Amino acid sequence: MPPLPPEAPGVYLDACATSPPAPEVLEAMAQAHRQAWANPSSLHGFGLAAADRLERDRLAIAEQLGCDRDELVLLSGGSEAIHTALIGCAGCLEPGRVLLSAVEHPASYAAAAAMERRGWQRQLLPVDGRGLVDLEALQELLVPPTRLVSILWGQSEVGTLQPITSIGQLCRQAGVLLHVDAVQVVGHQPVDFRQLPVDLLSCAAHKLQGPRGVGALLVRHGLELEPLIGGAQEGGRRGGTEPVALVAGFAAALELARQRLAAHGGEDPIGSLRDRLLERLLALEGVRLSGPAPADPCGRLPHHISLLVSGPDGRPLPGRRLVRELARRGYAVSSGSACTSRGAPGASAVLLAMGYSPEEAASGLRISLGPWLSPADLAGLPTALEEALRSVAAAPG
Repeated sequence: MPPLPPEAPGVYLDACATSPPAPEVLEAMAQAHRQAWANPSSLHGFGLAAADRLERDRLAIAEQLGCDRDELVLLSGGSEAIHTALIGCAGCLEPGRVLLSAVEHPASYAAAAAMERRGWQRQLLPVDGRGLVDLEALQELLVPPTRLVSILWGQSEVGTLQPITSIGQLCRQAGVLLHVDAVQVVGHQPVDFRQLPVDLLSCAAHKLQGPRGVGALLVRHGLELEPLIGGAQEGGRRGGTEPVALVAGFAAALELARQRLAAHGGEDPIGSLRDRLLERLLALEGVRLSGPAPADPCGRLPHHISLLVSGPDGRPLPGRRLVRELARRGYAVSSGSACTSRGAPGASAVLLAMGYSPEEAASGLRISLGPWLSPADLAGLPTALEEALRSVAAAPG
């Protein structure tokens, strides 16, 4: 595991929030900073060196994601990619209806709110107790005025993997555009844009041990987008001087993920480590799984564990307090709560949409793993969680 600064000791188990850059990523970025630091739009030798490095890494990223070079738009990360996809489409279409699931990332809701200010209608698709979109409801709504659907492929809070192929086929049959937020999926399973019935796909480097500040939007040939930031870069779809070193880190992170998946038959090897840990955690009193089980046919993110916790009396315990208790014991996890909440303090909007009570929706705990971890790193976590549960349950109030 990479060394952590003195003020943050312990084991990092919050990969769905961000991940520590891999040594190979840092080296690729350092090399780009040394050799390709100039503006790649400049016509002198320094600029041409930067443009060459940028082009080589652009081609490498496109190859890893299964898209053509000119289908790839490089930008600052997942949130900008989502906004570019939704608002960019809205700027080139007649106002209509946009459909989103009830368990999307807040960036998607923010982009949809901006579309509403342009005259669009927003409607949420219901989900079941595992967080899966209701496909019958989707099919019924794939009629005018629906023009765009945006779906989160891998849910960061409860691990649900949506059936993107089925959703995409329904959208294609109806002639409706589909954007997929693949931020949590890329790096954990092979993604081939050419083979997906998807029109736009967003991802970010920092979820797969790449740098923060860079991501990509894949845009199907022939689809017009209104840029959020004007300029000549990225084929006129995203202005601004390209961050050559960040793109180099992104390409390196994707290559590491490709190697890891290829060495294990396309499966993320962190899944087996997750399964062994999950079995031990579910053996603890007051701990249960939220979202799909790993063996569920719908699938679950391979590096993801989400739990609901309760005390000896069966009453839900506040997840945020458990996060603090585990941090004191050297484990960095997340409460799994969304950025915004309603109902009980800290209640997750995602868990509420899945049918949990406000008290249960405030008791979420998320543990997300990465390739920097070993079984030894996780060996003490069940005991630490058991101690944290007792401490929180015994605390007044």
